Amino acid sequence: MLSFFIAAMLLGFVFNAAPGAVFSETLRRGLRDGYRPALMVQIGSLVGDATWAALGLTGLALLLDSATVRYPLTIASALYLAWLGLQSLRDAHRPPQPSPADAGATGGAFASGAALSLTNPQNIVYWAAMGGAMAAVGVAEPTPTHLAVFFGGFMLSSLLWCFICAGLVDWFRRAASTLWHRVTYLACGLCLLALSGMTAAEMMKIA
Repeated sequence: MLSFFIAAMLLGFVFNAAPGAVFSETLRRGLRDGYRPALMVQIGSLVGDATWAALGLTGLALLLDSATVRYPLTIASALYLAWLGLQSLRDAHRPPQPSPADAGATGGAFASGAALSLTNPQNIVYWAAMGGAMAAVGVAEPTPTHLAVFFGGFMLSSLLWCFICAGLVDWFRRAASTLWHRVTYLACGLCLLALSGMTAAEMMKIA
């Protein structure tokens, strides 16, 4: 079980460290307001990660992988990514000042991370395929204990990554010049808009 737990942790690190919408939003919020908002985006994303992980490990992700569920989810994801991308491009043009209310900044960051993770239709595909990943590490027919151990390992690595990622973003915020901040906002905006376009293209396939 220990090796299975470690394998789940490694898969969790790979899943969370992959660049994407959550990382881009973490950068955008962290460059403006520092460590806590960056951390709250990451913590918020755990809401979606835990939800999709629970659905996937219990086999319900296969039931949700239908046009009835994926189509509205994909629409919401594409629109939200486009909105965040435009905000980031705006920030690149005119770098924002830190938010005056820390509570508001962290609360909005948490909600943003949760929304990005919950509306990501690719999470359905990822967790529907997780059975194959378990077979690859030697568990062809997982028991409830296996599922609990895998969920625990995945979520532990996800939680650890929240602090690692937020710390790296805050270090970059302090070390980089305003020019690099603007370049980063621009890169995040383009990345989010590209993800929105890819999500919209996926929506057309579903339709």
